[in-house]
Amino acid sequence: MREDVNNETGEQRHVEEQTPLQQEEQIMEDRPSERHAEEKPAFAVSTAPALHYAGFWIRFWAYLLDLIVVGSLSRLLIYPLFRAADIDTAANGIFSAVNIATALVFYLYFVLMTKWRGQTIGKMVFGLKVISLAGSGLSWQTVLFREWIGRYLSATIPFLYVLVAFLSRKQGLHDYFAETTVIHEESLAVQAPVQSL
Repeated sequence: MREDVNNETGEQRHVEEQTPLQQEEQIMEDRPSERHAEEKPAFAVSTAPALHYAGFWIRFWAYLLDLIVVGSLSRLLIYPLFRAADIDTAANGIFSAVNIATALVFYLYFVLMTKWRGQTIGKMVFGLKVISLAGSGLSWQTVLFREWIGRYLSATIPFLYVLVAFLSRKQGLHDYFAETTVIHEESLAVQAPVQSL
């Protein structure tokens, strides 16, 4: 009997010497069923954005709006400057000063707006955004290739824009080579459940 009392007092002393965290661990060891009930399941449900790619027609209307913006910028900036400098604005040659300046405004508009905002004014109005499929942001190299070289190729051969209607990620030729695509901006906020192990 005395031995039982000594054992109990020894156990009480041992429990009193433990920190609260150690005491809680000891209680959990004594109750294994509760410990297993609190463990997390083998798989967790996480969320990932579900991208909604922009199709041909909405991109077409956004591009038309951008052409109106670029035309307006050219009329407001280039033509008054050329007239003030007494430079002929009626020249018809492809390499005339007015055509080169207008092309410069066109490409600068698309390059700078895409790099800084990920979207032009036309894309903003229609809720579209350019994203990189490589997972990184839009680098200068990507934007320059997409908006300068790729857009020049697509503008030179207009039917290449129709590729947007047929490719799975709705990419034009300039998107395909630059590894970009255009999405509906709201789709970044749409969450779809994905199971990960």
